[in-house]
Amino acid sequence: MTMATMQLAAARAALLAPAASRWGVCSLRKASLGRETGRFHDGRRSLLSTVSVSGSMPMPAASVLSSVSYPTSSSGHDQRYRSAHFSQSTTSYQIAHLSTSSSSTTTDADSNNSTENTIDPPPPKDEMEFQAETRQLLDIVTHSLYTDKEVFLRELVSNASDALEKLRHIQATGTLSGATTSTSAENDDVPLEIRITTDEASNTLTITDTGIGMTKSEMISNLGTIARSGSKAFVEGMKIKKALDDASDLDPFGQGIIGKFGVGFYSGFMVADQVDVRSMSAGKVADDDATISTDDHHHHHRAFVWESTGTGKYSISPLSPDIRQDRGTSVVLHLKPEMAHFSCESTVESILKKYSNFVGFPIFLNGNRVNTMDAIWLQDPKSVEEEKHSEFYKYVSHMHDEPLSTIHFRVDAPLDIKALFYIPSFHQEKYGMGRMESGVSLYSRKILIEAKCLDILPEWCRFIKGVVDSEDLPLSISREKPQDSALVGKMRKALTRKIISHLTTMMKKDNDKYKTEFYKEYALFLKEGVCQDFDSQQPLSKLLLFETSKGMSGELVSLDEYVSRCPPEQKNIYYLFAPSRELALQSPYMEGFAKHKREVIFIYSGIDEFVMANLKTFEGRNLLSCDRSELELPKSEENDAQKEDKKGDDDDVPTSKTSLSKLEATEFCNWFQTTLKSKVAKCTTTDRLSSSPAVITDNESGALRNLMRLLESQEGGTSPSAMPLPKQTVLINPNHEIIVGIHHMKEKEPVLAQLLAEQILDNCLVAAGLLNDGRSMLPRLNDLMLCVVKSGVDADNTIQDDADANAEEANSEILDDATDVNKEK
Repeated sequence: MTMATMQLAAARAALLAPAASRWGVCSLRKASLGRETGRFHDGRRSLLSTVSVSGSMPMPAASVLSSVSYPTSSSGHDQRYRSAHFSQSTTSYQIAHLSTSSSSTTTDADSNNSTENTIDPPPPKDEMEFQAETRQLLDIVTHSLYTDKEVFLRELVSNASDALEKLRHIQATGTLSGATTSTSAENDDVPLEIRITTDEASNTLTITDTGIGMTKSEMISNLGTIARSGSKAFVEGMKIKKALDDASDLDPFGQGIIGKFGVGFYSGFMVADQVDVRSMSAGKVADDDATISTDDHHHHHRAFVWESTGTGKYSISPLSPDIRQDRGTSVVLHLKPEMAHFSCESTVESILKKYSNFVGFPIFLNGNRVNTMDAIWLQDPKSVEEEKHSEFYKYVSHMHDEPLSTIHFRVDAPLDIKALFYIPSFHQEKYGMGRMESGVSLYSRKILIEAKCLDILPEWCRFIKGVVDSEDLPLSISREKPQDSALVGKMRKALTRKIISHLTTMMKKDNDKYKTEFYKEYALFLKEGVCQDFDSQQPLSKLLLFETSKGMSGELVSLDEYVSRCPPEQKNIYYLFAPSRELALQSPYMEGFAKHKREVIFIYSGIDEFVMANLKTFEGRNLLSCDRSELELPKSEENDAQKEDKKGDDDDVPTSKTSLSKLEATEFCNWFQTTLKSKVAKCTTTDRLSSSPAVITDNESGALRNLMRLLESQEGGTSPSAMPLPKQTVLINPNHEIIVGIHHMKEKEPVLAQLLAEQILDNCLVAAGLLNDGRSMLPRLNDLMLCVVKSGVDADNTIQDDADANAEEANSEILDDATDVNKEK
């Protein structure tokens, strides 16, 4: 055999060797007292897959390639033997790749002859494994992966729940997987439960389960390999077995299994400087787990203890006969001095109730049951009693009232989602307690993932309390956040549609409750949704209620009802902002709509004006404010008759003493615009007014302006006086006596006419809600009153003079008559 043939055989043997020996999964050495020590294996394929999917943990840095050699055989064959050595704290790996241009059995002569007629193959690829510094990787998992240290208890309780779920499945189906082959009847009477013990004196915390337990080899595989999930492997194994057996009577396995990443166990090192794991398997031990002496009356199977300080090494040894360990696993945390508060019973209880209150198995803390509440959101909505809803509502809302309404449903797409929402009877924002946080928590398989989750419902739904549970939702490695943002967005839309559908049903079937209880309390949240949630804007707008000009005070109607009452020729929806219903009815903007019998929606707050501006359309109809100039109202019969009467009249001749001709109206508009050119952009006539002299149109919304001023003043911004009004468009009523009177006096008394014009403009601003400060009118009003008083005094003096003259004349006549009488006598 040539040297090349020997090298080829050695390389093939190295490549075909079992994975455990080739990659050094866990190098063990016998200790003098039977203890075996090993180093953590990083499970790099599983870890790389996990990191690639979740993106929550940085990729470990690859080790440096230490040496590459290319020895050539003496036979002259075109053989390349390449070896790459990677140094690592745990072991050393060697990756070999050998390629030849001809068969290893070819003779030297044949090889020399063939090289003349063949083309050299392309250089072979060097396939290598990712490297990771295991000590550094363990530090990342235990110290940089989780936001809150308290979640270690959630992770360990979830592992205990998985162990119990595995055993429950085995007992139900009579099957075992992995290293075990049959169930043990020795501990069949032991209940499936989780026991947690705190010891402040020794500063320890112990989590015990009576689940499936682990053999020594399973300890090495599950605890000695980072990012290898035994629970995930169990579920996959059961799925394969079910597919092979085609057993339809198997229970729905996997639904109660929580773990999937294989890193939760190591969170214990966040709070503990040493972790001990004592375990005894529920099944028969494998060959490498030798049975102990029959003198041990505690067990028939070997129990082992796994110990580590989280520094990259661990040890496994038989459990001392003095320590009892029944079926299952106990995790003993030797807490760090600064983490001593986790050995306090009250602290542990609050964490358990926060994260693991709905675990499917009983949890006992120092002998007392902790999780007494059922996960009722997983139950059939029709089977849940009102008492349970009341109890659960108080738990999730931390309130003591009764829920106004309950929304319990299940969604199959885009994910299998189970949700239970409650609408409280009141909200706290109205009491000035600040903006509420989200009241919905995200669960996965009954384990809390994120409290007050902001991503699963839009912000306007923050008044809703409840839970959402999804088994299929991708989670980050730390299981503190949902992972797939696109999928979360789809789930958010599905949940929002369900909430809107529930409110729509309430409005139709129990309209009185919707109006008097729900809408009265939560109208602002719906309006916020119309302005912010554009995907739900139109369905949300159907839930809004308003007063109208045709209804009574306090009578609310929806936009659908308003549209149903519109005449066929009406293509728009009209609304008017006013501080109150009385002022709305007296508004000059209502005159044209009242004359033409058009229904108008009344809105009384700035947020309503903002809602209308954002909504813009409803069911194909534009929403228009009554102060818009482009409004097209039908012509009344009265106006048509007046036009017929004026057909023969000249434009420059007034038709009556109380109206202006077309030419006079144009002249007045030009004078008005010129006189108030700093405030008026345009002045024209209108037939929309009947009892008011003028209005302004296309003005900046008064409600929006007030809202902007309020927000700016709250934020320390510009003061209201620093926000000047833009120039206005004024519409005058040429048939009003005030307009006619000003037109006739503007030549004779220009000062008084200007004062009256300015007052008319301010009156228009008041009607539109745009006057910043009414005190600005006081000097002008005083001048106007002075003019009136002076006119009155002058009139009185004239009257008195006339009276005196008449009196003198009368007296003179009397005297003359008396004189004549005397003469006659």
